[in-house]
Parts: sequence; structure tokens; C-alpha cells
Amino acid sequence: MRKIIVFIVLGFSFCYGQKNLPKDYFIRPLDIPTVVSGTFGELRSNHFHSGLDMKTKGEEGLNVYATASGRVTRIKVSHGGYGKALYIAHPNGYTSVYAHLKKFSPEIEAFVKERQYAKESYEIELFPKSGSLMVKQGDVIAYSGNTGGSSGPHLHFEIRDSRSRPMNPMNFGIEVKDTRKPIVNSLWAYSLDKDAHINGAQKPVRLKLTPQEDGSFKAENLNAYGKIGFGVSTIDKQDLAENNNGVYEITTLINGQENLKIEMNRFSFAETRYANRIIDYSYFKEYRSRITKLFVEKNNPLTVFKKKVNNGIVNIQDSLSYNYTIHIKDFKNNTTTITIPVQGKNVEAITKADISKTSEYAKATENYTYSSGFFDLFIPKGALYENTYLDISVNGEKIKIHNNKTPLHKNMTLVFDVSRYSEEDKKKLYIGRINGSKTPSYSRTSKKGNRFSTRTRTFGTYSLFTDNQKPTIIPINVSSKKWISNATHLKVKINDSESGIKSYRGTINGKFILLEYDYKTGMLIYDFNDKIHADSENNFKLVVLDKVGNRATFETTFFRKP
Repeated sequence: MRKIIVFIVLGFSFCYGQKNLPKDYFIRPLDIPTVVSGTFGELRSNHFHSGLDMKTKGEEGLNVYATASGRVTRIKVSHGGYGKALYIAHPNGYTSVYAHLKKFSPEIEAFVKERQYAKESYEIELFPKSGSLMVKQGDVIAYSGNTGGSSGPHLHFEIRDSRSRPMNPMNFGIEVKDTRKPIVNSLWAYSLDKDAHINGAQKPVRLKLTPQEDGSFKAENLNAYGKIGFGVSTIDKQDLAENNNGVYEITTLINGQENLKIEMNRFSFAETRYANRIIDYSYFKEYRSRITKLFVEKNNPLTVFKKKVNNGIVNIQDSLSYNYTIHIKDFKNNTTTITIPVQGKNVEAITKADISKTSEYAKATENYTYSSGFFDLFIPKGALYENTYLDISVNGEKIKIHNNKTPLHKNMTLVFDVSRYSEEDKKKLYIGRINGSKTPSYSRTSKKGNRFSTRTRTFGTYSLFTDNQKPTIIPINVSSKKWISNATHLKVKINDSESGIKSYRGTINGKFILLEYDYKTGMLIYDFNDKIHADSENNFKLVVLDKVGNRATFETTFFRKP
């Protein structure tokens, strides 16, 4: 057991609502300096980041400690997402979460494996009975890893409130060294109604920034009229790493009066996909840079907005002068300030915004349907954030549904009529989305008679594809009649380049074995400590299915000394 160190946060001024949080209740989950590769609330694809990503020096297998005493209430093992994850409920009402783990502590690992073998499944979700898995603060509960959707070894750590809403762990005294101010990548101005314009045009305008002696920035003089808003692309870097992380707070003022504040203290998972509404989504899809819009549009219920005067929109009147200020802060109160001088100037000859009108107009508050030939399309109300002219075209068995620069909040349903195919051909068909490389990406396909359907939250071009190829199985350290007595694990690599891997099942001497699957590498691994094998001759069989039912089988005999 390591020495327990209590961390107390000094010198911070927390916003109202954070003052009563326990600052000395939780300890660090790792016993190395806390260096983060991801901050709470930072913008990710389709969501806000719900915790801290703590670096593990590029290694796996570091001790992960219970940050406070409590009981394990949930264990989930997945191929993607959080990978191996552990949830601990604490007596004060909070829950701590530890994800992307390599494995659990011996007691918990045994508890999980027993149930994985009983279910004959690597993926499993467990809710241990009250009192069955109790832990004390500082106990080793797991070992850090790189499982699930992780892009490198690290520990994803969360603290959730009694309503399962993730909260910023830094508010609980988890220290991260940071003396560096947030960095501004770009600043933008937007026209927000039909009469508004900026520098004589209605399209978004990127504003030139000039550094000032005090470290702040001043934007170029702006001529504008009507309802306008601003957006900023910004990141933060902490002292001990060069990762581009999210900022903690953005506050805007107009003529010295605060009109918008964004704070990353807490949000609910139910709202997290509205991260697509707070950014300039179209710009992100084209340039891979996220611009945070400093104004609140319709259909944006995010609770990270702590103050909204006129929804952050500035109404510029002719002949009046305005001073717009942006304060960007990290959690340690390091601040970058931008000032934008605005002169109200109404001009008659302006460059209007381009609106591509089509015959297909979908309202955000109503269901939308489309039928043509082999296709039926349904977009439910609330899937679109705003009314949209949809660009839809059909070419044979291929349908183009708008473009991926428009986000969808809910799944649309696309149905293909496959009555022209034989029953045998239908078995190998799947729905795929055509990517930029023209190769199909499998879209989960439901097959009911002559109607194949997929539900997806991505606009794009879809078609039917045929997969006649079996998955591939490549043995790594096992082959016919080979002795592998010194190996700790049996390793096999699997892959399917078309529809993708659906399932796999391995046995030794006819008994199910637990094969851990890392989809990022395609590696299947059996731990010889499970002792399903015999101490001499062993018959290993692996069956792999892809998502249309193509089957690949690998069989061999290996030997192992006792």
C-alpha cells in the first residue's frame, strides 16, 4: 500500500456552486505526477470529454489506486469505448470512474473472469451486489492500460455526482501544474440575421489579431451592422506536456458588461452531443479545427453556459461604437484576453450569404421522409439542429444524402429495397457509406425480408455492397506441433477488410477460452494463467465471423510442459 497523500487546493477562486465541493476527499489515482493529455469538458468528436486523461509515461501496467473508500458498483469490459472500466461509489454520493485499464486487481480480475467464462464472452457488464467488492482509499484496484477506444496508454479518470453527471476533477483538488496562458488559434465574426453584415458581407469573417505588450490580443477594427456573434478557436497547454487541451472558461463582455460565460465544471451525458452545436461544425469537418461559437443558437440547451445575455448575440446599431472583449481562462486562472473594436456601419450594397436551395426542405421540428426507387429515408424531428435544404441525389443503387458538414443529433433511418436480389446474394449484402477513398465503411445493417436498413447519425453517400471474403486468421506464436511452454499468452491476429469482424470463439480441447480482443491491432490473446489448457497436448480451435456471416476457422495442435 502506498502512502496516502491528501491534496488541498489553495489560492483558487471557484465559481458559485463549486465552493462546497470536498477538496480533500479524493487522492490521485496514480502515484506519479499528474500530467494530462485531455482536460475536462474539452471538445471531442460529437461530445465533451468527461474526465481527465492522465499520462502514464507511455507505459501500461501502472498501479491505479482507489481515490476514496467505497464499493465497486459497476464493471464494464468492451472492445471499444472505455475498454476495461471500473466504477466506485463513495459514501459522500460521488462516483469515481477509471477507464482504458489493462486489467483489474487480482480480486476484481477473478470476479470478472469467472463471469466472463460463465457467459462465454469477453465483453461483459457487471453490477456487483452491495458489499461484495469493497475498497479502501489507496487500495490498488487496477493497472493502467490502452484498452477500448484509447489512442495511447493513459488513465481516463472521472468523478460523477449523485445523478451520474461528470464533474471537473480539478474542482476536487486533483492538481495539474499549469502556468501557461491559453493559446488562440483564430478569431471569427458571424452575421446572425438576414440584415446583418460584417465588413460589407454576410459570410463568416476571420479577424486578424495583433499581440499586445501585456500578452493580450487586439483584433482589427470591424465595421458591422445588425445581430452578430463571435467565435474563437483556442487550446490550453499545461506545464509538463505539449498536448493541445481544452480551456476551462470563456467569458465575453460588450462595453464592459458581461454577456456570456462558458464554464467546464459539469454536464450531463444526455446533453453532451450538443457539443456539435457549440462549434462551427462545417468548418471543423473541412479544416479539423474547432471554433467555439460565443453565442447560443436555437436548439442548444447546453448547461455549460453560465450566463446568457441576449444569448451572447451583439446587436450593432449604425454609427455607434462598441468594445467586445473575450477572456479565455484555464483552471489555474491563466488568462488570455482579446479586444475587438466594432464600429456600427450600415451599408446597402452587401455580399449576401450563399444559400443553396433545393426541393428537399427539412424542418428541425418535424419528421422528414423521402422515397425514390430503391430507397426510403426517414429523419426524425430533433435530428437536425436547424431547418435545412437537403441535397439528395440517386444514382442507381447509390444515394447521396446531403453532406457530412451538417451534424445530426439523432439517427436517420435509410431503407434499401433488395427484392431484386436472390436469397443467396442477400446473405452477403451490407449497407456501406462511401468514404473519400471510395472504399465502403460498414454501416450496421438490419435485414428484414426485402428491406435492409441502417440507422446512422452521419450524412453521406450510401450503397449496397457484397462481401464474399472470409476473415483472415494469422497465428502469432502458435503452430502445428509447436511447443510453447515458455509463452505466457497465446496470440492470434484476426482481420476483415470489408464488413468487419462480428464475433469470434476460441476453444482448447473443446472448452471455451477467454480471448481478449484489441480491435485497434486485431490481436486476440489467451492468458495461460486461466489454465483451461492441458499440461501436454492441446487442440486449439478458433472460429471468426464477419458481419455478413462469412466464417473462417483455424485449428492446430500445440504442446505445453507442466
